[in-house]
Amino acid sequence: MIETEHGNFELIKDYREALDIKTFNERYVDYLDRYVYIVGDVSSEMLRLKGFSEENKHMISDYLMESATPNAPFFVLKRL
Repeated sequence: MIETEHGNFELIKDYREALDIKTFNERYVDYLDRYVYIVGDVSSEMLRLKGFSEENKHMISDYLMESATPNAPFFVLKRL
């Protein structure tokens, strides 16, 4: 379990050690509260966050392939 200022999460995937709690807390915005899954990817040394619901979690891999820099560090969190 991962504890953050924005709730508790289960770490599903942490590719290339992308998850940094301090940076996550700084970049998190309230509209992400409605999502079960939070995906973070590091592009140009900046963390980008995107939310996914339970119904569209199958789109996470598509998002990473189409929107993230190839082979970029990323993580997937599931809200507990």
